[in-house]
Amino acid sequence: MSEQTREVAILGGGCFWCVEAVYLEARGVTKVESGYMGGQVDNPTYEQVCSGTTGHVEVVRLEFDPSVIGYREILEIFFTIHDPTTQDRQGNDVGPQYRSAIFTTSPEQETTARKVMEEMRLVWDAPIVTQILPEDTWYKAEEYHQNYFAQHPLQGYCAFVVAPKVTKFRKTFADRLKA
Repeated sequence: MSEQTREVAILGGGCFWCVEAVYLEARGVTKVESGYMGGQVDNPTYEQVCSGTTGHVEVVRLEFDPSVIGYREILEIFFTIHDPTTQDRQGNDVGPQYRSAIFTTSPEQETTARKVMEEMRLVWDAPIVTQILPEDTWYKAEEYHQNYFAQHPLQGYCAFVVAPKVTKFRKTFADRLKA
């Protein structure tokens, strides 16, 4: 895949371990990294972001081949695997770093994100609070956060929070799984 056929999506849907684990299994997604975006501190650490005071969101940065999976499909998965109706929260993870956010890399992505979010309003019973923001400075999370679920599937949080999201993705989007 050449650079010209690669696109990037940046999504915050709660703990980045959950979102990363799902997209690592999505056909057409070629790279997934956990990191931080949207805050006021340069080169934040996980501990700083978890304090809730830096303004950053835990995000995943996806590289994908749009000839295999489109940005719209990336977003349809996103709105299915997390709850976009809870402000600064996903389950027991509470704080502004866990807010639902889409960081767009182009005007076309912003338009698509707004259309998909409007369509998803018909699916959810509560108002969607997902923020749609322009891409900001990307900070890759510490190495021990990368591919976390695959490395620690039996760790408590992974077994009880991440695994059910991965299972939901596998069932709902079986046709989108990597071979």
